[in-house]
Amino acid sequence: MTKRREESDRSRSTKKLLKGSLNLVKRGGKAPTAGQQTGQLNLFYETAESPQGNDAGRERGKSASRPSGLPKSKDRNGQDWSAMVTLEEVAREENLREAFRRVKANKGAPGPDRQTIAMVEEHLEELLPKLIRSLLEETYEPGLIRRKWLPKPGGGERGLGIPDVVDRMVGQALEQVLKPLYEPTFHPNSHGFRPERSCHTAIAQAVKYLEEGCGIVVDLDLDKFFDRVNRQRLLDRLSQRVKDRRILRLIGKMLNAKVVLPDGVVIETVEGVPQGGPLSPLLSNIVLDELDWEMDRRGYRFVRYADDTNVYVASERAGKRVMASVTRFIEKRLRLKVNTSKSAVAKPEDRHFLGFRLRRDPLEGDVEVLLSKRSTERIEKRIRELTPRNWGQSLRACLRGLKAYLNGWTGFFQIVTEGERRLLATLDAHIRRRLRAILLRQWKTKRTIARRLIRLGVSKNTVWRLLHNGRKSWWALSHAPAVDRGLRNAYFAERGLVSLAVRWDELNPSFHVPQQLALPLG
Repeated sequence: MTKRREESDRSRSTKKLLKGSLNLVKRGGKAPTAGQQTGQLNLFYETAESPQGNDAGRERGKSASRPSGLPKSKDRNGQDWSAMVTLEEVAREENLREAFRRVKANKGAPGPDRQTIAMVEEHLEELLPKLIRSLLEETYEPGLIRRKWLPKPGGGERGLGIPDVVDRMVGQALEQVLKPLYEPTFHPNSHGFRPERSCHTAIAQAVKYLEEGCGIVVDLDLDKFFDRVNRQRLLDRLSQRVKDRRILRLIGKMLNAKVVLPDGVVIETVEGVPQGGPLSPLLSNIVLDELDWEMDRRGYRFVRYADDTNVYVASERAGKRVMASVTRFIEKRLRLKVNTSKSAVAKPEDRHFLGFRLRRDPLEGDVEVLLSKRSTERIEKRIRELTPRNWGQSLRACLRGLKAYLNGWTGFFQIVTEGERRLLATLDAHIRRRLRAILLRQWKTKRTIARRLIRLGVSKNTVWRLLHNGRKSWWALSHAPAVDRGLRNAYFAERGLVSLAVRWDELNPSFHVPQQLALPLG
C-alpha cells in the first residue's frame, strides 16, 4: 500500500510539474517568471477528422499564435530591428569581438587553413581592422569548408561542414545581428536552436498533446535537410526583411563556399546550408518557419525541433491525410525532400523523438516519457567504450571518464518518468560489473585477488572456494557472490561513480523542465 501510494504521489507530482513547464501566457505576453500569475492560452481546434485535417474547435483559417498588429520586422515590444540589420552593424568591432568570444567558448576543430582558435586569438588585434575593412569594402572572401562525415544514430552518415575560425567569427557576427530580427516571430512550436527552448520543452509540448487525446503521431523525416536547402529561395526569403543587400551578398558568398572532402578533393555545391557553421541553425529555422506557419494555419498540433517534425492527431486516417498533405507542401513549396522510409504514421510509443518514446499508461492514463531503443543502445555502446576489458590505467581514471559522460547523460535524460527507473538500475549494475572485471584483470593472480577481497571484508573460505572452483574468465568472476560482496556498490560510489538511478531520484519529481523554460506558446 505504501509503495502504491508513493507511486501515485509521484504521478500526481509529474502531472503538476508538466503543466507548470507549459505555463502558457496570453497572446503578446512574456514568459512568466517564478511566482508570477499567468493567463491561460486560448487554443481552439477543429476535429482531426475534418476535411482539412484540423484539430478540434479553432475558427477555420485563423492563426492563433502569430503576434497580431506587429510588422514582421518588429518584436513584441515594438522594437524595429530591420533598421539595425546593416553591414556596418555586422562589422562593428564590438560585435566581432563578441562573435570571437562565442566561437572560442564553443571550441571546435580548425578549418581547412589549419589555424586553431588560439592562433587566431594571438593575432586578433592585428586581424580585426583588416577584417572590418574587407567586410565593409565587400572584398571579404570566405575560405574552404572542411567536410567531415559523422555516423547518424539511425544509420547513414551526416556531413558536417567545418569553416575556418575567421569564417566562423563572421558567421557568428551575422547571427548576432539577424537573430533579433527573426527570433520574435518564429512559431512558438519550434524548439530547436532557440532561447528558452530545448529538447525538454519539445517533449513537454508533445506530452501535452497526448494528454489531450491525440493517439497517433505523424513523424516527418526530412532527407538530408541541410544539404538540400534551396539557396536562392532562402536568399529571397531573407530579402523580405533584410534591406541591406550587402548582407545578402555576404551570406550568398558563405553559402557558396567550396567544400574540401576528407580525401582532399575540392568541390562546388549548388544547394544546401553548411551544417556546422554558427549561422546554419538560424538559417534552418528561417527556412522551416514557413512550414510551421502553414501547419498552424491548418490547425495542426505539431512540435518541431530543427528538422524533426511531429504532428499529433486523433486517428490513423487523419494521420495519413496529414502525412500526404504536409509532404506535398514540403516538396513542392519548400523544394525539400521527405524521407519516406524513415517517416511514418504510428503510435508515439513506436517512434523515436529526440531520444525519447512517449506512451500512455494503460492503467493510470498518464503519459510516460521513456528512453527510445536507440538511446538505450547508444549508452550501452558508450559504456563499453569507456570501460574496455583491457583498461590499463587506474580505476580512478576510468571513473573520471564515466563521471563526465554519465553526468551529461542524466542531465539530458532526467525527464524520463518512473517507468524507466528499473532500466536505469539495470544499467548501473552493468557498469559496476564491468568495473569489477577491470579490477580483477588488473589484480591478475589468485593470491592478489584473494588478499584484496579478504581486505574488503569477504571471508577466507568464501574467497578460496571461489578461486579453487575451476578456471573462469574475468567476466564470469566479476559476477561471483564473493566479488559482489567485496566490491559492493558503496565501494564504487565512494570513488566517485555516478549512479543513474540515484541521480534520477535526486532529480525527481519525474518530469522536470526548469522554471526558466516556461514557454510563451501564445
